[in-house]
This record gives sequence, structure tokens and C-alpha cells, in this order.
Amino acid sequence: MAEPGRPIRSQGIAGTWPVGRAAPAGGFAPAGLGLTPAVAGTLREWLRAEAGAGRLLPWVPVAFGCGIALYFAADHEPVLWIVTTTAAALMLGAVLLRRSRLFAPAIMIAAVAAGFAMATWKTARIAHTVLAKPLYSVSLSGFVETRDIRERTDRFVLRVTSMEAQRSDVRLERVRLSVRKGTAPEVGSFVQLKARLMPPLSPVRPGSYDFSRDLFFQGIGASGFAMGAITVAAPPETGGLRLRYAAIMQSLRDAIDTRIRATLEGDNRAIATALLTGRRDAITTPVNDAMFVSGLGHVLSISGYHMAVVAGVVFFAVRALLALIPGLAAGFAIKKWSAAAALVAAAFYLLLSGAEVATQRSFFMTAVVLIAVMVDRRAITFRTLAVAALIVLAVAPEALVHPSFQMSFAATLGLVALVQIGMPNLFASPDHSTTARIAMWGGREIAMLFLASMIAGLATTPYAAFHFHRVTPYGVLANLGAMPVVSALVMPAGLLGLLAAPFGLDGVFWWLMGIGIDWMVMVSRWVAALPGAVGRIPAFGIAPLIAASLGIIVMGLLRTPLRWSGGLVLLAAILWGLSMPQPDILIAGDGQSVAVRGRDGQLHLIRASKDGFLLKEWLAADADPRDVGSAVLGDGVSCDEAGCVTPLADGRLVALALRVDALADDCSRAALVVTARPAPPDCAAMVVDRQRLAAQGALALTRRGDGFEIQAVKARGTDRPWSPATAGEADFGTSLAPQAAAPRNRDATPSESDLQADD
Repeated sequence: MAEPGRPIRSQGIAGTWPVGRAAPAGGFAPAGLGLTPAVAGTLREWLRAEAGAGRLLPWVPVAFGCGIALYFAADHEPVLWIVTTTAAALMLGAVLLRRSRLFAPAIMIAAVAAGFAMATWKTARIAHTVLAKPLYSVSLSGFVETRDIRERTDRFVLRVTSMEAQRSDVRLERVRLSVRKGTAPEVGSFVQLKARLMPPLSPVRPGSYDFSRDLFFQGIGASGFAMGAITVAAPPETGGLRLRYAAIMQSLRDAIDTRIRATLEGDNRAIATALLTGRRDAITTPVNDAMFVSGLGHVLSISGYHMAVVAGVVFFAVRALLALIPGLAAGFAIKKWSAAAALVAAAFYLLLSGAEVATQRSFFMTAVVLIAVMVDRRAITFRTLAVAALIVLAVAPEALVHPSFQMSFAATLGLVALVQIGMPNLFASPDHSTTARIAMWGGREIAMLFLASMIAGLATTPYAAFHFHRVTPYGVLANLGAMPVVSALVMPAGLLGLLAAPFGLDGVFWWLMGIGIDWMVMVSRWVAALPGAVGRIPAFGIAPLIAASLGIIVMGLLRTPLRWSGGLVLLAAILWGLSMPQPDILIAGDGQSVAVRGRDGQLHLIRASKDGFLLKEWLAADADPRDVGSAVLGDGVSCDEAGCVTPLADGRLVALALRVDALADDCSRAALVVTARPAPPDCAAMVVDRQRLAAQGALALTRRGDGFEIQAVKARGTDRPWSPATAGEADFGTSLAPQAAAPRNRDATPSESDLQADD
């Protein structure tokens, strides 16, 4: 991106995009489409401007991300050496074409191949065993790597050194275990225990988030819970430097939580700890829900905002202190020194908060900005955002499919576009006294905060709607009410508390932090209680989200009026998403829960298990405001000990058979039978049984005539490391049709009267 007031160089890093390449850009303008010469000329000018020197660099991470997305869309694992060789060849070809008009498409194709190869290499590098079937009594020994203190239970990750299970020779590297609150062992300790292990949680419905993929990239092969006591023993070997570092950082987090606990309690303590250490699981459900409904949920997860506040406070504090020394202020680059101090503070904050992928992304973005200040480059530019995105995606390609990455970079893209394009026009120097007085009173800052909140909220709306099935209509109002207090009081008080803690003078700062948190919680509760505060959006497919992402990127990166074409794409994506039909039947992967859409258009739930998370996800994806515990969810469902039945909108029955002896009756009376047991081969009804569920996971069925179209969590032929294929998967198609009635053989026994007549 060419910067105003700077000459465009043709050598070095800034010359990566040769100036001579921009001349033929007009050749890409549409020709022969009946456009008037004036319109065609205008389009050529716009395209020439968009293809100018440095203007294509921000599109490189977009292409790189497309390659990663293609990797995750693959049916099976690509061949690593072929993928890497192809990427290397394409990148070499792009370098050779650097003086050609084909350089731009060549480098974009090479970036796509590089993203695909990077994701393939990352998966191959961390490859490990994933549990395929439950293990009900497993003896485990290993080192505790991480620990989470949650509202009801605690949880820790165990690096397994030995594992013994009956009738299984599976060996896992890491497992995540839940334990009774207050019984989680210390990080770094060596423990022995018995546990029940389950495969990582697969999507609860087609299109929902894949937690098993997340656990795979964390190196975790199973989850479960401890059975009985946990014994701390002497380790047979040292845990290594990484485990020692984890223990030190965990003890530091515990010490900070202890100091905060001495002054604050309840949700105030939990939120303060979350802001400083990243441990956010102890926040109670009502407050957590109010924060997310009001649009303040981003405050609870350490993101670019927190990194920016930490770095900004340290930067301005150090610069102000150095400016007090006359000799330094006049003769040295104290601005660069302050940026270096802010970078160190941001790095410490990264380590203190656990260095999760989302926090790493925030640190990289902040680091690139601070380094730009240190080398006398403009800090907030599309180039900065592009470099940060490339670093994050290269280090953690799996971050692309995580909602925090998508929402964070969408918001950042919108804010950078606002700073680069909108604010210079909106906030020109006041030319009359009234405007000047308004600006002095803080009107400009309020307007900037309003615009920033609105732009960030709009940019993240498609991703919030896709992943969480809700939008925040009053998000701007909540951010206007709470974020100034968080920025000016909560975070600075927290940082001062950390600095004062070693001297025992931190109590007053935690008290001040608590006052700000009280205000933030009050604002979130007030906004969440407003009419229409919960904007529920039914689930839609990945295609509208991709279209919406394209629209946001085009609007953010383009400079000419061509960027408004992104608005048209975004509008089309919204209409597309809202018009997506909802399934008529949802079936859980274990066959224990079924949701059937009745005549009233709502889902009626048949459930044989108490999986509240699954039901909550189903209702949210259907934009259903009913609570999981509501008794009306079972209206129209008839049950006995053998199973349950409920009618579809057309009156046909759907049966959930819980016992073998119920299958005969259900097969003769129901249109569809769902069972976690093997179904009889002569069942007259359409059947979803154990074998299909094991092969395809959770299902969504949509009526097509008398049958159903099936959408499965595991599409036919899918075999990925975090979701390995099972035997018999290829036997099932993507539709269900009623069984043709088999011709009945006629009874050949003659009647007695006929026999007598013959005699």
C-alpha cells in the first residue's frame, strides 16, 4: 500500500510489487459488454488504481487463507510431499514472473498453494492418535500441563506417560479430564488416576462447530472425567522445560487470583481474573449470558482490544516518564523506547494469559504495530494487518476456522478501513468555532467511539450469526456505555495492581477495578434486558458466510467506488442466509435424542439422555427462544418404556425405539424409526440405526416428497485425522425413501370344502 507523502521505491521489500506492473491493469476492465466509453474508461481507471504498487499486498493473506480453507474442505488428508512440491513450484514461478503482467495472478495462486501446504504440514507435524470408541476404566499416569477452574467443575490436561485399558491397546498423548471442583492437581505435578474416556465431541448437528478438530490441534486425543481419587506421585522422569514454564506461569496466575480474591469476590473477582490472566470459566452463567447478549462478550476473552490497552498504557506511561527528563526528551528517540517497552509488556501479557491461539493473534497484531513505530513506519495500515494475518495463519493455520480469528480480523479490517479511508474525511480540522467547541468538549472522541463500535459490530455480525445464531442489536449502546470505563479505569487499574502487588500496595487498585467492573456488569444487564436485545438467527450454511466474508473484504480493502460492490455481495449473502430452509428432523449422533418439526413449525424433542448442551445448540440453531428445561418442548410426544413417537407436520409418525421389542411395532406404524440398536432388515419404515449413526454422526433430515434428504456431520468418503472414517460408511447415501411393499406370498393351503369337493 503506497503511503501518502512517501515515494514509491522499486527495490527491496517495498518494491515487491513492481511499479511497471500497474500499467496494464486496465486490461482487466470488461470489454465488449456494451458499456459506453465513459463507463468503460472509468472502470479501467478504478481497476488501475486498485492494482497500483503496494495495493495488492493485503490480498496475499486472503489468498493464503483461501488455501487453508480448501485444506479443511478436503475429504481426506492430502499427500504432504505432493502439496509442498506444488506450492514451491508455484512460488518459484511467481518469482520468475515478477516483471510480467501475470505476476499478480501468479502470486495469488502461489499464496493459495502455500496456505494449503502450510495447513497440511501443521497437521502432519502434530499428528497423534484420537480415541475412536469409549473406554470406561482406564489407568493413566502423566504430567498435568494446564488447569482450568470453572464454575461447577475443574478441568485439566494430562500429558500421558502410561496408559492401561482392558481390551484396548490405544495409546494417547494427551487427555482432558473433568474433576470435582477443588480437586484439580497442580500444574507440573505427576499424577496417577483412573478415568472414563470418550472420543472428542463431534459436531452436534451438521454445520455446527467441530470441537474434535480444536482438540486435535491442541494435541488432545480424548476427553472424560476422573474416577476416584487422584494420587500425586514422584515422576519417573523430568517433565521438561515447557512443563516447568507452564508450572511457573500457573503459579503466577494463582498468586494474582489470590490477591484479587482478597479484595473482590463473586463475578467481580472472576472477571478481573479473566481480564488479567485469561481464566474466564469461573464467571457465573447469568452474567456471562448478559455480557454476550449485550455485545460485551469480547471483553471477557483476551483479544486485540486488551493487548492494545496494555501496550497503549505502557507506551504512554513510559513516554511521559521519559519526557520528564530534559536530556532524554530532546536528544533521544523516546518514542521508540516507549514502543519497545510496550512490546515487552505485551509479550509478558501474552505469557501470563496462557498464550492461546486467539491471544497469540492479538499479540502478533500489536507487535507489528509497535515494530512499525520503532522503524518509523505508519502503524495502522492495511500492510500491518496483512503481515499480522500472515504470521498468525502461518503459525496456526487452524485459527482460520475459529470464530475468534474471523471476528477479530473482520473487526480490525473494518477499523483500519475507517482510520485509512473514513476518518480523514469525517474528522477534518474544524473550520468554525461551533465545531471547534464541540470537538473540545469531547464530541469528536464520542463520535469516533460510536463509529468504531458500529463498524466493528457490523463487521462481526455475520460470524456471530453463523457460530452463535444471534446478533446484538444494542451492541453499540453497550459499548458506548461500558468501554470508556473499561479502557480508562478497569484495565489501567488492573495493570497498576500487577505492578503494586510485589510491594503489597495492590488492594486499592483491585478495589478501583471492581468499581469499573460493577459498572460494566450493570450496563450489560441493562442492555440485555431491553426489548429485542436477543437477536436470534436460524442456522445457515457455510456458503452465505463465505459470500459475506468476500463482501466485507472487498469493502475493506478496495479504495475506489468499486468497494461498494462488496456491499451488494454482503446484502446478497444476508438474504441468502435468511432464506435457508431449516431441517424437519434432527438426530443426535448417539441416537438418544431426536427433534421433529411439527405442524406448529417448532421442534418437538424426544430425548432419552440429559445432554443439555446438545439441546441448547439445537434450539439456538432453530432461533427458538424456549429454554432447555421447558416442559413444552415435549408437547405432542408420546412415550413409554420402549420408546417415543411424535408426528411430523404431515401427520406421519417418527419413532425413537429404545428397546428391541419396540422395533417390530414401530416398523409397522411409523414412517421413520430412529434407534441406537441394529434395526431388523425387514423393517417396513425408513430407518436410522446404529450402523448409520456410527458412520455418519449426527443427521439433519429435510422432507423431499415421501422421503428425506440427509445432511450428515460426516459426509460420505470423509476421513480426516480428527474425524477418522469407520467401516461401512460407504454403504449409506444422502437420502431416505419409503420401502417398497414386498409382495406377499399367497397361502397355498386348500380349504376343507374344496378338498371334499375334489374327493
